[in-house]
Amino acid sequence: MRDPALEEVVRQEWGRLVALLLSQFRRLDLVEDALGDAVEAASRTWPADGTPDNPAGWLMTAAKRRVLDRLRTEGVAQRKLPMLLTDAEHREEGARTMADSGSLVEDDVLRLVLMCAHPALAPEAAGALSLRLVLGVPTADIARLFLVPEPTMAARITRAKKRIVGAGIPFAVPDAAVLPDRLDIVAQTTYLAFTAGYAPGTGPDLLRADLSGEAIRLARVVLGLRPDEPALVALLALMLLQHSRRDARVRDGRLVLLADQDRGRWHHDEIAEGTRLLVGPVLAGPVTPLTASYALQARIAAEHATAPTADDTRWDRIVGLYDLLLQVSPSPAARLARAVAVAEDRGTAAGLAALEGLEIPSSHRPAAVRAELLARSGDTDAARAAYDQAIAACGNDVEREFLERQRETLG
Repeated sequence: MRDPALEEVVRQEWGRLVALLLSQFRRLDLVEDALGDAVEAASRTWPADGTPDNPAGWLMTAAKRRVLDRLRTEGVAQRKLPMLLTDAEHREEGARTMADSGSLVEDDVLRLVLMCAHPALAPEAAGALSLRLVLGVPTADIARLFLVPEPTMAARITRAKKRIVGAGIPFAVPDAAVLPDRLDIVAQTTYLAFTAGYAPGTGPDLLRADLSGEAIRLARVVLGLRPDEPALVALLALMLLQHSRRDARVRDGRLVLLADQDRGRWHHDEIAEGTRLLVGPVLAGPVTPLTASYALQARIAAEHATAPTADDTRWDRIVGLYDLLLQVSPSPAARLARAVAVAEDRGTAAGLAALEGLEIPSSHRPAAVRAELLARSGDTDAARAAYDQAIAACGNDVEREFLERQRETLG
């Protein structure tokens, strides 16, 4: 797909097209295949014939024809075709005006998001399925972003779709009692995708900004439908504040620590939006523990993002925010990050004390932090041993190279 107009309509309208087709035909397998065929046909015909006046409507019509052809082939057309054609006639005007589709499409997109986030699906599968169905990210790209072979990711997405069909998960908005919990799952799924890009544990890249960017786009899609959901507002603020530093985190292929980053390369428009979300009315009242967790992490990120220089960072505030976070949502990762903040605020000895007994299975980061603090304290032998431990456990090439250079500076 090389046509810029086609790439743009797929990026902007894929989820709406899937949702509209699914609301008509109720066959997830047929809908996605048909829409993929329509996009492939457009990639062949649009460069020669010109981009149609209504690209989304063209894709909708082409995909609809393919679904009907498939139904005929399956031998069910005689029973279902009259009903489907009648339904299609009622919705044809909506397909012709995708840009102004109104509440029908919005409701259907929300159904699609909530279907992908059903509790019957594992979080990893829900994340991949959301990227595929709601955002239209190609399977090959999802596989690359999650560092698995394309056949593995294709099988994972296929299993998730079969799970939806086999579990009888309806293409419908849950009732009011279920909706808040389901939207929490949407938030958790989105943050899972963001984290896979922002801090990948393995592979050659320190970050994969494209995946983090897609996660932010997914959050914006859902917030456009449910603008007053506190968990999604807090999560978007957190992701924007963290994502804003992406261009400064790597220089010449090497990791750049936060204190050494060129703050002129940070995206200050995203910082402004993130901080504005944090002080908005949606987060002013009582919130769930999940929302509080996102909001506290976002406020920590905001302390870093709004400090003019590294020396201006208010580490005392950051320690206090981590103390609150550990009350709301205790985790080894939060405890590790607090130990770093304590070391900056109260000194190396206090930071090492805060690390006592902390282990995170399969993670190199506790050993890496301990090595840095031991090096600061002058205990070179212990620092070298801690670096060895961190290097052995590190699966990310850029981080491992950084740790190796840090170890070499010990002499």
